[in-house]
Amino acid sequence: MKKVLVIGIGAGDPEHVTVQAIRALNEADAFFVLDKGAGKEDLAALREEICRRFVDDPAYRTIHRTDPERRLRDGSYQADVAAWHAQRLDLYQGLIADELADGEAGAFLVWGDPALYDSTLRILDQVAERGEVAFTVEVVPGISSVQVLAARFGLALHGVGAPVRITTGRLLAQGWPEGADDVVVMLDGSCSFTALDPTGLDIWWGAYLGTPDEILVSGPLADRSEEIQRVRAEARARKGWMFDTYLLRRRAG
Repeated sequence: MKKVLVIGIGAGDPEHVTVQAIRALNEADAFFVLDKGAGKEDLAALREEICRRFVDDPAYRTIHRTDPERRLRDGSYQADVAAWHAQRLDLYQGLIADELADGEAGAFLVWGDPALYDSTLRILDQVAERGEVAFTVEVVPGISSVQVLAARFGLALHGVGAPVRITTGRLLAQGWPEGADDVVVMLDGSCSFTALDPTGLDIWWGAYLGTPDEILVSGPLADRSEEIQRVRAEARARKGWMFDTYLLRRRAG
């Protein structure tokens, strides 16, 4: 039986890799690396650095494939994601079927944690449902950008006995989540906090968390909004990609 390891590798710092993840890395015969295209080579480079640092047997294989690009088609976010996942479905199935011998293990190294805004597990479920290739899946949790954000600012993400909402920028743009005082926002490509009334809101914003390019800004949203937009645009132009996460909190009273 073939085995697929889905290993959370943290938010960008190789030291985020856990002892459990190191064990799993050393179980893998092959590592599947999806290249994101020009300007994003450092995303693949981090995965290769983690293998060099933590894998004891130098005979492992690294298999590169080009990650399909998600394109806007009919304006429906759900339809766009479904079409993108369909392309990845064929790609993942091909990797497992063609690049692993029976009894071997292949690994996907997932940025952050596999359970939080990552499609790998959903796509592997669909590959399994097809029934054309037999394999098992083992998941290793990782440190997410949400955890790193809280650590960098020395924050608890929620009040005593209170919930925290984790959402996307696309949903935040539709309005403040009802009943929430603490909102963590991921996958925000357009600074959706600018759609909110900033009165009484504080923000803790981090980009490239856990990497040498890490940027941190915090304070009242009314005072920091323009700064974050400027710093974010400059960093994106410089690096060619952006990954940021932030906490918004309503002040008591």
